Amino acid sequence: MTSKRKPEIVVISDIHLGTFGAHAKELLEYLESIQPKKMVLNGDIIDIWQFRKSYFPKSHLEVIKKIIDLSTTGTEVIYITGNHDEFLRKFSDTQLGDLTITNKLVLELDGKKAWFFHGDVFDVGIHKAKWIAKLGGWGYDVLILINRLLNQILVKMGRNKYSLSKKIKNSVKNAGKFISAFEKTVSDLAIENGYKYVICGHIHQPKMIRKTNKKGTCLYLNSGDWVENLSALEYEDKKWNITYYHQLQKQPEKGLLAAITVIK
Repeated sequence: MTSKRKPEIVVISDIHLGTFGAHAKELLEYLESIQPKKMVLNGDIIDIWQFRKSYFPKSHLEVIKKIIDLSTTGTEVIYITGNHDEFLRKFSDTQLGDLTITNKLVLELDGKKAWFFHGDVFDVGIHKAKWIAKLGGWGYDVLILINRLLNQILVKMGRNKYSLSKKIKNSVKNAGKFISAFEKTVSDLAIENGYKYVICGHIHQPKMIRKTNKKGTCLYLNSGDWVENLSALEYEDKKWNITYYHQLQKQPEKGLLAAITVIK
């Protein structure tokens, strides 16, 4: 049996449990491979917007159970609320053993301040027209279901899987502008407030990049999601890395660890 890795911090966001898009089985496999000191669940873990009684598979429940198990076996779990699980914001600053619910988190990592939050606060579209955002979420869920059926057919034909949602996102001209604006706004605010790391979710775009302006510099990190990218952030030995599930599968001999771009 492969021994569990023990990173100092693991950050996971945008799981969207309760929707067709959530890759709960893959996430459970990842969670079984680690025993971090801290686990930050950075929003949109349970999708209250799209929640339906008729769809909450056993694998989704097993993810919740595993997270609870981690919180009772030495891992401090911090649940930061997002827009899809905003219902939990009324319980902000609630603590149950080693599990805490909050809206944001600030940690000091090796002498550097790190600012964690989901990121929806900077999404103007959500705040101005929430019903449109919710409708878009429903349409996205349907698109994911169609995409899965398409991929089943492609696999049977011996062809590679295809992501409809990524294709649509990449074809929308404003998508790139929104992401760039989001990263700049978040990073500028972090630099202004003296944070050396700013860690978000929300936009489903795993990324790690050094941001600099006239006032200073910070490291912008986004944990991505478990709908399309199946990614997480890990912090160990004063370094951050992005881990992808699909890369983990290709390197079992390395204890389920694969990372892109490691930056101090």
